[in-house]
Amino acid sequence: MPREPGRLGAGAGSQCGAARHVEALEKTTAERFTVAPARGKVRRFAQIHDAAGSWSRVERIIARVEAGAEGTDTRFIVTNLEGGRAKPLYERLYCARGQAENHIKAWKNHLVADRTSCHEATANQFRLFLHGGAYWLLWSMRRLMPKGSAWRVMQFDTLRLRLIKIAARVVETEKADQDPPAVEHPDQAVFGIVLNRLPRLVT
Repeated sequence: MPREPGRLGAGAGSQCGAARHVEALEKTTAERFTVAPARGKVRRFAQIHDAAGSWSRVERIIARVEAGAEGTDTRFIVTNLEGGRAKPLYERLYCARGQAENHIKAWKNHLVADRTSCHEATANQFRLFLHGGAYWLLWSMRRLMPKGSAWRVMQFDTLRLRLIKIAARVVETEKADQDPPAVEHPDQAVFGIVLNRLPRLVT
């Protein structure tokens, strides 16, 4: 069974000589962005066959070249999958694998879900159950955010600090008929969106 495509390590593209095969593509991609920068980044793909000195055989290498305001960025992945075009292999297969790894990273780092320090297995199982609920809540809140906004792709730890882990100050005044002070929070609009859309999660 063919192995999954994997990204080459840092510098591996130059070690196997792959970088020299995409020099012209990098140049023309950068030129396309320069001509029409308002259209956003330009992304192009190529596939080559090459091998590093330590490899036992020539491998199929997919190159992704992207040009933007920050310059040109080139990534390589190596695969033994024979079929498929370069772009779908990179965007649909490899990037999907990377996204799955990001989900695991968020689960472990942002929610500390890998902490199972209780003495009893049932306690650790319940702890993981709670972390699973927290992950579902944050993921659902992020999914309810307006499309195209930074909230839609915000990391869980930032989302938790901005919307959940907040404080309030209660001020008691002598005059009972005095109007309450205006509530100010930089994310008031987002709170309104979340409160309006949260009922969808339980329907």
